[in-house]
Amino acid sequence: MTVGRGSAVGYLSADDMRQIVSQALATAAFDGKRILIIIPDGTRTMPMPDMFVIFRELLRPRTKALDYLVALGTHPPMTDAQLSKLVGQPVVDGKTGDSYVFNHHWENPENFIRLGAIPAPDMVQITGGLMSQEVPVTLNRLILDYDHLVVCGPVFPHEVVGFSGGNKYFFPGIAGPEIINFTHWLGAVITNYEVIGAGYTPVRAVIDRAAQLIPRPRSCFALVVTHEGVAGLYFGSPQEAWTAASALSARKHIVYVDRPFRRVLSIMPEMYDDLWTAAKGMYKIEPAVADGGEVVIYSPGLTEVSYTHGKLIDQIGYHCRDYFMKQWDRFKHFPGGVLAHSTHVKGLGRYDASTGIESPRIQVTLATGIPEERCRRINLGYLNPATIDLDEWRGREEEGVVAIPRAGETLFRLKRPAIAAAS
Repeated sequence: MTVGRGSAVGYLSADDMRQIVSQALATAAFDGKRILIIIPDGTRTMPMPDMFVIFRELLRPRTKALDYLVALGTHPPMTDAQLSKLVGQPVVDGKTGDSYVFNHHWENPENFIRLGAIPAPDMVQITGGLMSQEVPVTLNRLILDYDHLVVCGPVFPHEVVGFSGGNKYFFPGIAGPEIINFTHWLGAVITNYEVIGAGYTPVRAVIDRAAQLIPRPRSCFALVVTHEGVAGLYFGSPQEAWTAASALSARKHIVYVDRPFRRVLSIMPEMYDDLWTAAKGMYKIEPAVADGGEVVIYSPGLTEVSYTHGKLIDQIGYHCRDYFMKQWDRFKHFPGGVLAHSTHVKGLGRYDASTGIESPRIQVTLATGIPEERCRRINLGYLNPATIDLDEWRGREEEGVVAIPRAGETLFRLKRPAIAAAS
């Protein structure tokens, strides 16, 4: 049963959110339990300080322990100062009040426990024959110290899984590398163009199947958030809450346009501090860009490709899916998550193995603090951000030229798609 509500035309007040959480907690057997709440990092728009206060007031008195784990995936660990901003309370040595706020230390193999595996025959069925290997399922062993796991995070259109949220906070949020790389490469094979905002996808099915192996009961608070406020808040199982939230997200976070864009300036907010995260300015725009068009990712203060994976990206560069698939022996030893990121940034395209010529559908250009030489080396375009006059981009929609403020969370699609995904 799902508790909560939302609207495509309005926003919840603080009292509304508190009331929904109170109603939700009345349905949950949390008394005397050790509860671990799994939350997003700072790269998601999310009223985590408000939710933290509500949990502290309504949930903490009922529990034996109430702690938090940041679902970093493979993002860099957060400092105490960053965690303090995230939860809206002073965090010192990973603790605020009597609650711990843990980083997910994905970089340490000893932090994981194997829960089992998804067998190869099951994977063939789940993925419609796209993948056929057994996939080990590992998760942060911290979950075993708690009686109940609660996901609390927003739902947006997502390039790998369709819509974020729900069980995605376990996989990849606090998961080991095998299933992270598998699911990301599966999404890349299908392509961002087909997956993003597409509802229930094969990648979501893999994640939900893996979640069945988690040996603890799971619940979820799923939020639908825009820059103006919280449009929806739902509680239930991760699948139930995600289903309700993703339906509302499809109405709040997807903009359908009549004509494709010819040139787009994606103005990235500061919460994306490397291209690994700021690339959402490409993911969310690609489906609405005309063949031969251009996406410019604009973020003058951004100076790094990826704090975690930059060295690998320097080796492989940014390429379309077929560039890797038609040279698989050359690239199969690279992590699937890194290859997937590369294809998502480059977008749809073709690669002729006989000539070695790659033909991307659109151009992706960086107007950031990343030097021109590095942009060229990783196979992306370069534009000096100091030369960009934002006023020159505005008011030109009739020309197919548009500037998207705070890009990265709203998905743009054509009402009538003009192209088919790469075969």
